[in-house]
Amino acid sequence: MDASQQEILDIFTRTRALLRGHFVLRSGLHSGHYFQCAQVCQDMGAVERLGELLVAKVRGIGGLDFTTVLAPAMGGLVIGQEVARRAKARYIFAEKENDRLVLRRGFKFAPGERVLIVEDVVTRGGRVLECLDIVRQGGGVPVAVAMLVDRSAGTMRFDVPAVSLLELSFPTYEADKLPAELAALPVEKPGS
Repeated sequence: MDASQQEILDIFTRTRALLRGHFVLRSGLHSGHYFQCAQVCQDMGAVERLGELLVAKVRGIGGLDFTTVLAPAMGGLVIGQEVARRAKARYIFAEKENDRLVLRRGFKFAPGERVLIVEDVVTRGGRVLECLDIVRQGGGVPVAVAMLVDRSAGTMRFDVPAVSLLELSFPTYEADKLPAELAALPVEKPGS
């Protein structure tokens, strides 16, 4: 782990955003680790630093320009807004309606509008994939995905470039395939 990733892990640990126990993830998988980014979002200094690092990572892609940031609610709201603020981009969000993400509140894309999707934690990428579809169906052009934490350790692939501040692969398990030490712990579903 390089110094930059260690700094990010330290921020998550200090703010108690990285939890240990027995958790059911939004994906339905079980894990002994959970990123509760809402905890880190209470600390504006941490949010500013994470936003600064994420914008730098996006700019490191080279040749990538965007005018809008789209974040899925709830997890991506705070970091998406901070990335948009730092990049001086328009900021909008998608929210759940009947367990699917949709644009509401009059949000629309101009034809060809270049959109960066920002998420907090990605395990299987379901909400990011929904955002990619929303952008395309709305006439925009998704240019990249930026996330704080990639729980797939880089194995999750999208059809646009993707960057993350932290790549980790904590084991996840189907409910009927839990290791004994995890099954012995009380189950928590902190929410996403």
